[in-house]
Amino acid sequence: MQWENPHLGRLPVKSWCAEVERDALGQAANLANHPKVFSHVALMPDCHVGYGMPIGGVVACRDAVIPNAVGVDIGCGMCAVRTGLPAESIDQGRLRRCLEAIEQRIPLGEGHAHATAQRWERLAELPAWLDAHARELAARNLGTLGGGNHFIELQAGDDGFLWAMLHSGSRNLGYRIAEHHHRIAVGQQPGAGDLAWLEAGSRDGASYIREMRLALDYAAENRRRMMAVVKEVILAEFKAAAFPEEINIHHNYAGLEEHFGASVWVHRKGATSARSGEPGIIPGSMGTRSYIVRGKGAVDSFASCSHGAGRTMGRMAASRSLSREACDRAMRGVVFSGWKPMRGRGARGARLLDLSEAPLAYKDIDAVIAAQLDLVEPVVRLRPLGVLKG
Repeated sequence: MQWENPHLGRLPVKSWCAEVERDALGQAANLANHPKVFSHVALMPDCHVGYGMPIGGVVACRDAVIPNAVGVDIGCGMCAVRTGLPAESIDQGRLRRCLEAIEQRIPLGEGHAHATAQRWERLAELPAWLDAHARELAARNLGTLGGGNHFIELQAGDDGFLWAMLHSGSRNLGYRIAEHHHRIAVGQQPGAGDLAWLEAGSRDGASYIREMRLALDYAAENRRRMMAVVKEVILAEFKAAAFPEEINIHHNYAGLEEHFGASVWVHRKGATSARSGEPGIIPGSMGTRSYIVRGKGAVDSFASCSHGAGRTMGRMAASRSLSREACDRAMRGVVFSGWKPMRGRGARGARLLDLSEAPLAYKDIDAVIAAQLDLVEPVVRLRPLGVLKG
């Protein structure tokens, strides 16, 4: 689907993708001609195909929000903390004890939650349309990791310190909010499909914005609680640990910002805010380096940067085409629990190992960082020591 913008004509696509998939570029072209998109589409170096728009994309809209330009995992993001411990002092025995203790206290993986509801005063703000099961999940999922590409890592920084990092979002709550409002948007613009929008000033648009912000706060609290557990575990093992620096950021959200002289709703779907001087986190894939960065406020990127390394192959394709031996080599020197059988894929996944998160399924994080040195300044490079996956 192609739209001509009646006010600005056919809009340019400004891309930071060196090797963007053709379909992702087609998605960007569609977005650039969307009747509500302002100025241009910005693609980050980790971009790849998503629903409606590429993951690793940024768009701004005048007076409108596009639920699928935020995505279904509203508030998915990163949290990282510097421990103050010398990284060289961490031996594998103590590292394994920390990972085992974290795994005992934080539910990991899709479908895993706390046995009982967790307390959070904002749960009273859950939308009235949510069913009882979704409400129960929202309470029990708070402080849990989830599955897919979500992880908890202990890392050695090139600043000499041990770091802890985790990647998670709003779990089922964000998915329910995204799906609910996308259906409403499609009902209002049935021809727009995955790119259906809501007028920001309308009742439906205001409801989406309010509930999206609740999901963002839920996601941030989810990460904060998990990181609190990680810090407690590290302190129990290393009495000298201190935590002078913690970063907690989203990379799936929309916010009202000023760009090119206009107040616009900036949608970052798999992209991170990188205002001038703003701290950020760009993780690599499982078993590869991650980066703490500082934003440069690049104008044409809407002050944004990538949110990670970006996939080079789909989950099923990775599990079918990659070998266990090659994936083991890519994880050499990193403590992890090994590869598990595929789940929930029916006959297609039968007897396959789940290699979908192996480093070989992702782009080279160093190349991704090198491609956006006009967007961010690398501050600390982090090497994984041990990882827990959902």
